[in-house]
Amino acid sequence: MTDNVTDDVTDDVDARARAQVRADEAAITGSRRRSTSLRDAARMFWRHPSPWMLATVLAGAVTARLIVGDWRVTDAITPVIMVAAFPFFEWVVHVCVLHWRPRRVGRVVLDPLVSRKHRAHHADPRDVPLVFIPWQVQLWLLASTTAIALLAYPRFGLGLTFLTTAAALGLGYEWVHYLIHSDYRPRTRLYRAIWRNHRLHHYKNEHYWFTVTTSGTADRVLRTHPDPEGVTTSKTVRALHSREAAAN
Repeated sequence: MTDNVTDDVTDDVDARARAQVRADEAAITGSRRRSTSLRDAARMFWRHPSPWMLATVLAGAVTARLIVGDWRVTDAITPVIMVAAFPFFEWVVHVCVLHWRPRRVGRVVLDPLVSRKHRAHHADPRDVPLVFIPWQVQLWLLASTTAIALLAYPRFGLGLTFLTTAAALGLGYEWVHYLIHSDYRPRTRLYRAIWRNHRLHHYKNEHYWFTVTTSGTADRVLRTHPDPEGVTTSKTVRALHSREAAAN
């Protein structure tokens, strides 16, 4: 008899938990046009320039790395370090560059293209082209990363390992970010956590949840991963820095 009561209580708790998750997701998702398959999402992904630019650099770096050879322990360590550091890199770029507040220096207004595009992305998170890194920015990013790979490393092979990993991480970032903003519905626990983390940033409060490809790893360390229930829904989540603009 006791076991049956315990089972009933457990089932009731599980049902409430599932209902709360559905309610939370509905609150941060907004209206959805339709559900799409992963294949259809991938087909749309490759219609944009940034993935092709990254894939081209990745293919070239992998080919060159295989030709050069000269494999050493550092070629195994470097990707591990880069993957571990990437969530923190995402966080810093998101906070300091993408959420950059326009600043006036004399007659010049410092407001980078990538920051302007990100504000537009917050204003309309479903505008697909705005999801991607602007191709103009991607050009100099890839050129700079290639220059670092070729000039900053003591071994040519190690530089190519760095370039390969950087291009793979960049392509992975673009894919995950695009998928989160697409109509593809989460089907695994891991992806649902990542999906929910970024949607909280867009639909709940822009001052938290800055990581994209992981479910708040750097956010947890840097204290920008609060309990959503304790966070006030921001009035400027769709209009970044609008309070500062109104004040000026």
